Parts: sequence; structure tokens; C-alpha cells
Amino acid sequence: MGAPGSGKGTISARITENYGKMAHRSSGDMLRAQVEKGSGVGKEAKRFMDGGQLVPDHLVTKIVINEIPEGAFLLDGFPRTVVQAEELGNSVEVDAVIDLDVPFDVIEERLTSRWVHPGSGRVYNTGFSDPKVPGKDDVTGEDLIQRDDDKPETVQARLKVYEDTCGPLREFYAKQGKLHTFSGNATAVIWPQVEEFLKKAYKD
Repeated sequence: MGAPGSGKGTISARITENYGKMAHRSSGDMLRAQVEKGSGVGKEAKRFMDGGQLVPDHLVTKIVINEIPEGAFLLDGFPRTVVQAEELGNSVEVDAVIDLDVPFDVIEERLTSRWVHPGSGRVYNTGFSDPKVPGKDDVTGEDLIQRDDDKPETVQARLKVYEDTCGPLREFYAKQGKLHTFSGNATAVIWPQVEEFLKKAYKD
């Protein structure tokens, strides 16, 4: 778990690279896939996403739990509320919760400078990983876009929503002894902490 833009996707990718038997499922990717399909649940979810609000528990839970694979898996960005956590716990066993603690000012700058190539999902950040030609994808030359939920006013709303919900969720998992928090301003700082934890927790 972690705020939008805290690096959950990057950390998740590194975990699955190092633990090949673990399947990675991102709630954000699953939601966006439903939005792009124009499905009923996708249209309903889009109204909340565009406004920087959390998608209601029943919508997210329905999508995510239906796509959980057999065997070891890593959920990225889910659960986000205690209700979701309880419903998840009723379906599968959760071994550990990795909590990424990144300052909100760092996240806000990171997200509002993010531009995406819609066809491939390639991500660029102005001032950090700029495209070779401003506004254009390095590979195809096609236009880059800024997702609606990465616009400044929406980012601020998303962070406020996260701040209001993360406390109870952290407490829920802390009481079970499953919460492990790692702090830093960048993935390069946080990843070594996560890697060390995983080495100790999953020696086999």
C-alpha cells in the first residue's frame, strides 16, 4: 500500500522480477482496463476516478477478487479501505502488507509532471525522465497525454482521500502483525529496505 505516486508499481515490478513465481496484479490497471473497455463497471468507476475520489468498495472488490490468480500473488494498490481488506481476507490469506511512506510534496511533484504514451503505457516525467522530443513518445513519435487523475487539482484530491483512509487500514493490518512500513523520497531509497525485508521473510 501507499499513496498514489508513491512507487507501488515500480516496487511491485521489482518484487516480481526477483520472485518469479509471484503474480502481480494492479488494482489501478484493472480499473483502467474496465474504463477503456467502456464496461458498465468501468463507466461507473470513471466518474469517481476523474474526480480524484476512491472508487466505491463494492466496485473495486468485485473487479480485483475475480482476477486473483492461484498460487503466490502480489496486489498493488488494493485494498485501500478496511472494508476492502476485510472482504479480501474472507477470500484469500494475506501474508504481509508492504507500506510505502513517501512525503506528499514529493508525490505531488512526481505525479503532476507525469506524461504517458497511451498505446504502450510508457511513462515520462518532466525534469526527470524527459522524452527526447517534448510531448512525443521516444519510440513511436506519437503524442503523450496527461491522465485526468494526474492533473494538479485531481492529484491534491487523491492525496487527501488517501490521507483520510490510510490510517484505519494501517491500524487494521498492524493489529494483525502484517504491516511493514518503508520510508523514503525515492524508489532507490525504499527498494533496498523492501528487498532486505523480503530476504529475511521469505528465505526459501
